[in-house]
Amino acid sequence: MTSKGTILYVEDNSDNRKLVRRVLEVEGYSVVEAKDALQALERLGTESIDLALMDINMPDMDGYTLTAKIKSMPEYSRLPIVAVTANVMRGDRERSLEAGCDGYIQKPIDIDTLSQQIERFITRNTNG
Repeated sequence: MTSKGTILYVEDNSDNRKLVRRVLEVEGYSVVEAKDALQALERLGTESIDLALMDINMPDMDGYTLTAKIKSMPEYSRLPIVAVTANVMRGDRERSLEAGCDGYIQKPIDIDTLSQQIERFITRNTNG
């Protein structure tokens, strides 16, 4: 079976990584995991990534900072990055978009709609 695309999931919580991996792999995506910013940057350098799911609340470097860093790199400036966060207060979505995220998914993740959300972002990026 051909993969629908490769997703980098940057998340410090191993249980969340396992859940998202299972859901997306069943839907035909390949998933590359990173537990922190350093590992995410390493994965970008060694994998062909179609979309990144970015946890916002991580130790060392938060998802806002990491997103801005990735988007500032010419080779990744068009990589779609979707914030995945429990930050749901007024202004949190906007802050994610200002940091360079192309979208926003609230935690807890709705596993019934996750694949469709991912597909929209990947399709939007490949179609223009």
